[in-house]
Amino acid sequence: MATNATWTVVFEDKLVVNQSVGATDYRIDDDSFWNQSHFSNLWAIQYGTASSDDAVEYRDSTPHSAYDANVHGDFNEFITRWDTAHLAQLQADWDDSINGLDETAEQKINRIGARPTSFSSPAV
Repeated sequence: MATNATWTVVFEDKLVVNQSVGATDYRIDDDSFWNQSHFSNLWAIQYGTASSDDAVEYRDSTPHSAYDANVHGDFNEFITRWDTAHLAQLQADWDDSINGLDETAEQKINRIGARPTSFSSPAV
């Protein structure tokens, strides 16, 4: 499998990993997404690597290959799902950040900034 990829997808574990933000991974619990027919033989994807011919690993003996959006679907599907999970985590972290029971919303915003309302990874 290729190394130093920007993105890693592990189908068995339903994980999408963004290496550009410290290898942050999220489990995407959406069986309708993972059960798409064009994913049925995929084991893992390393996307955004210099070794693009080794980006897709299959469950069977099919040789590793380059990622082909016409075969495997638009990779931005994975990025969008990761972004959604990451935003939810950023919002939970913001919500959980408490500096005393009597901290006002204004004080919290002054201390850590506004609650995140969006997140978008760079498109590939």
